[in-house]
Amino acid sequence: MARKKMLWQLYPSYLVIIILAIIALAWYAVWSQKKFYLEQTTRNLDVRAQILEKQIAELVRVENYRAVDSLCKEVGSKINTRFTVILPDGTVVGDTEEDPARMENHRTRPEISEALKGTSGLSTRFSNTLQMKLMYRAIPLLWDGRQLGVIRTSIPITFIDDALSDVRTKMALGGLVIALIASLTCLIISRRITRPLQHLKHGAERFSKGYLNRKLLVPDTEEIGGLAEAMNEMAAQLNQRINTITRQRTEQEAILLSMAEGVLAVDRDERIININKTAAEFFNVDPEEITQRILHEVIRNTALQQLVARIFEEKEMVEATIILVGEAQRFLQATGSILRDAAGEAIGAVVVLNDVTRIRELENLRRDFVANVSHELRTPITSIQGFVETLQDGALENPEDAERFLKIIAKHADRLNSIIEDLLSLSRIEQAPEITFTSGRLIDIVNSAVEDCETAARTKNITLKTVGDELLKFKFNHTLIEQALVNLLNNAIKFSKEKDTVIISFEKDSREVRLSVEDHGPGIPEKHQPRIFERFYRVDKARSRELGGTGLGLAIVKHIALAHGGRISLKSTVGEGSTFTLHIPFK
Repeated sequence: MARKKMLWQLYPSYLVIIILAIIALAWYAVWSQKKFYLEQTTRNLDVRAQILEKQIAELVRVENYRAVDSLCKEVGSKINTRFTVILPDGTVVGDTEEDPARMENHRTRPEISEALKGTSGLSTRFSNTLQMKLMYRAIPLLWDGRQLGVIRTSIPITFIDDALSDVRTKMALGGLVIALIASLTCLIISRRITRPLQHLKHGAERFSKGYLNRKLLVPDTEEIGGLAEAMNEMAAQLNQRINTITRQRTEQEAILLSMAEGVLAVDRDERIININKTAAEFFNVDPEEITQRILHEVIRNTALQQLVARIFEEKEMVEATIILVGEAQRFLQATGSILRDAAGEAIGAVVVLNDVTRIRELENLRRDFVANVSHELRTPITSIQGFVETLQDGALENPEDAERFLKIIAKHADRLNSIIEDLLSLSRIEQAPEITFTSGRLIDIVNSAVEDCETAARTKNITLKTVGDELLKFKFNHTLIEQALVNLLNNAIKFSKEKDTVIISFEKDSREVRLSVEDHGPGIPEKHQPRIFERFYRVDKARSRELGGTGLGLAIVKHIALAHGGRISLKSTVGEGSTFTLHIPFK
């Protein structure tokens, strides 16, 4: 394309901008004036309607429609306003210009529809009756809060168009004069701008040839002078710009390396062009050693190689799960897509890796929970069903067997009820948006829990010993802490031998209160300790069911601790006993 001089690019542009600005300003002025006229006319119609509102309402109430029509014609002719009265069904009963009997139903008129809904309606349109453009304003006709119909006022608005037409003519003439003056001004300004730019052009050509030490002359025009100074500084800043780009690249690489997600990029030949620290740790490789090497040579993972192949084959985003086998199995959620350059050309593939091992573990916990719930509920239900069928088959005739079977049914029903109660309790604790904390002495809660468990302890001649500062006070939920302590004490009593001692101790430091329950039972093997607080998890399932536990007690204790913003810890040695400790932070 043939290049044009800047003068003939600036001059028409300025002229067009000025003309457009004049047109926009004129349009806005006309629009604003029209809006003002319409708003004034609307308010005027409201006032006129309110003049007759009460009189017409009284006449409509008694169904004196002839008087309504007469009043509309009489008042309308005096103040040059058309009044129309419409009943709720759309029937016209009064009009200034026409006989209401010959007028069609007005219920579908937009302003009437709005007024029948209880609000004021407004519409501007051409009237077929009067053959002119009118503004219609309709307001509800009320009597003691009951809507009797609608009163509508209307007047011609041709005067607005006439007034605006005159304004448009004057603005057009004024705009033409301003456009002529502006065209001459733009030509002069354009010439003043382009002349110094010619000098800058020659200076830039010298810079392009490497003569960076020869500065440009700075014109007295602020903008062009600023441009000349900027070009003079350009040579000195080139080195700084290069350093900045290098630093930015380093920062981008640092961000990439510090991401929690793994990122791996390969070219079209599956040669690694970039891998961040997280991805390198996933595959246990050194990023510097594997860069620019073929993927399958340095990372021996079939799922990853297949994912990259799918990216190049399908040329769209693909997903896959990658399993890493090592000391601990890890699951990576991989998302890959084509890597493109600035021009949109495909230059390789990029894979983002998210470690979803924890999510998988939680999913497994959920499945285990469902299976355990089903099993725990099925056992007592099956027993109850079996003994009921036995009773139905004739065992009721033998009183001794019947009584024994009923005791067994009652026992399993109690167990089923205990499981359900614990599940509901656990659900309430988990779902409660917030709990109420009140200040109190911890010894009072401890004494109450000991009292609740005293009967069970006395059965096995177990001593419940309390150790701690009886004046210790802090804010906590009394009901939940007592429930947690009772659960821990019941567990300790169940798994303790006869004549053992269970110790309840409590203390505080600057950050938290620690409430511990220590027993001298069989202890918990280390492999079971990480899962001991899961729902229905049992170290010895047969013994736990024999002792009557639901498998939910420790899970409830854990969630009570979480509800207080704290935690629960366990120290246990096989053959020596266990110590469960609630850590409750100060509120």
